[in-house]
Amino acid sequence: MAFPTTTQTDRPLDALSFGTSGPPQITGVVARHLRLLGARPDEVDHTDPSGRITLSGGGFGPACATATWGNPAGGLVDEATVQAATGMMAVHGRRDGSPRGLAVDYAATATAVLTVQGLLAGLVGQARGAASSHLIAPADRAGLLAVSQYLAAAGADEGESAELAPGGPPFTSAEGVLFELETLDPEAWAAFWRALDAPADAVRAGWRPFQFRYATACAPFPEALHTVTRAHLLPRIRQAAADSGAEVCVLRTLAERALEADGSAPWSLRPLGGPASTSTRTAAAPSSAQPLAGLTVLEAGRRIQAPLSACLLGLLGAEIIRIEPPGGDPLRGMPPACSGISARWLALNRGKKAVEIDIKAEGDRRRLREMAAEADVFLHNWAPGKAAELGLDADDLASVNPALVYAYTSGWADRLQGAPMGTDFMVQARTGVGEAVRPEGEAPAPSLMTLLDVLGGLHGTEAVLAGLLLRERTGSGVRVDSSLLGAADTLTGPALRRVASGDDARRPAGFRHPLPTADGWIAPSDASAKAAASYDLRELSTSDALTRLGQRGLTATAVTTDLSTLHHDARFPGSISRDAHGAPAVPDPWSFA
Repeated sequence: MAFPTTTQTDRPLDALSFGTSGPPQITGVVARHLRLLGARPDEVDHTDPSGRITLSGGGFGPACATATWGNPAGGLVDEATVQAATGMMAVHGRRDGSPRGLAVDYAATATAVLTVQGLLAGLVGQARGAASSHLIAPADRAGLLAVSQYLAAAGADEGESAELAPGGPPFTSAEGVLFELETLDPEAWAAFWRALDAPADAVRAGWRPFQFRYATACAPFPEALHTVTRAHLLPRIRQAAADSGAEVCVLRTLAERALEADGSAPWSLRPLGGPASTSTRTAAAPSSAQPLAGLTVLEAGRRIQAPLSACLLGLLGAEIIRIEPPGGDPLRGMPPACSGISARWLALNRGKKAVEIDIKAEGDRRRLREMAAEADVFLHNWAPGKAAELGLDADDLASVNPALVYAYTSGWADRLQGAPMGTDFMVQARTGVGEAVRPEGEAPAPSLMTLLDVLGGLHGTEAVLAGLLLRERTGSGVRVDSSLLGAADTLTGPALRRVASGDDARRPAGFRHPLPTADGWIAPSDASAKAAASYDLRELSTSDALTRLGQRGLTATAVTTDLSTLHHDARFPGSISRDAHGAPAVPDPWSFA
């Protein structure tokens, strides 16, 4: 039986209240997002080591969640140990040649967003006739999700097509200014470097690692390119970019970002159209484990952000129909492959149906509008203005389906004037993430791990679920917007609050640096790090080093340096499987009971 619609509201959790307990790195983000969605805080307890969240009121049965770090027997007790075990330190450290911890609480932040997703999904399920459920969201699964594309590539039938070796942006100008360079066009790349008189062989050799840095998390292009930028002043570099069609973005500090941050929510929701039909909202009887069963999502996504958002909606039970260009998504052929299909593509798109649509052709656009008329969600991450140009914007599709949740996952959400291209590394550079991910004393550098593409994808799913719940409560379709900028602000929130209070924005020197052993690396927990650093473990095996620290009451875990070994890692028993193509598949990031 469908949940009855309520009086007008623009926030899906109005009339609900929540209580939280547990690690503030997780529950602090959960609480902020629940408040922004309209829920009222009831009780907060940071003494409970397990994150527990309860939502109630508004005519719903209680929605409960437990957020944990993972397997404590494997040493997974906090952010640092989760980063180490899941391979996040290994991927983030590829640019530097050895594992490095992220100085931001990335796993905790991702876990928090996934927890809110699960709570919203449970309420959508209740509104559609399912029983209330209990959600479990372990941080180690969030970490595995964050590295899922890199894990898939590590387990593919063939090797990487680009070298995995140290190196990468940012570049430095003659004044010592750090900046990111972005272009998706090899001709623009070549023209930029020609304008700066770079050696032709270095320009040719540099394109492929630069192009694949999103996939490999490193970019070992020739040192000559760094030498070239250090010989030119920033205005000359900017002019070369403008003339060639490339873009540069100077790395901003957290203090600079704090001055312009307005505290906006990481997504926005706007009612669309008229009342939703009863048949749309009661299309199927979902279960608590599959709260979106019977709903249809049309996804016109590129690269990571929108495809990941749709992938998670599919894991919650929705049917995902992927809109691909004639001939299919070219990324299906991106190496390395499993059974002839890109392992990375499978990590984001397995289980989806695909329909080829030429959005440049009026007949196909008409066909897409007809499909949208029967769908529950339309999700895309096209370039700004493209949907309106094609007659496929929110108001266009609301005219054929007033019940539609129209979701746009973008780079900037039109929130910053003069923003550069809205790609992961440019958003990291512009928002201070490059400074936040490295501790004090180290030069800022955006991570070459696709931090914001993944976290932006999680925010996109959260926004869609908020839109679906709002639709259930109001009876109207909804437009939802999320962005990489919103993801960056969520990730750097603690650092920006430290700036506002006059404290150091960055973490102290040496923060989350793994310790070398005779055969690998270990990562102590944040609480044990200072004491553990006083021991020289380089002549001990990893196993003996962990025993030594454990005997002294210190907690640590081994750092995963080869992602292909995660299949057999005792810290994740039975978690990682293989799909029908033989590609590694990470577990669902949450479970419902």
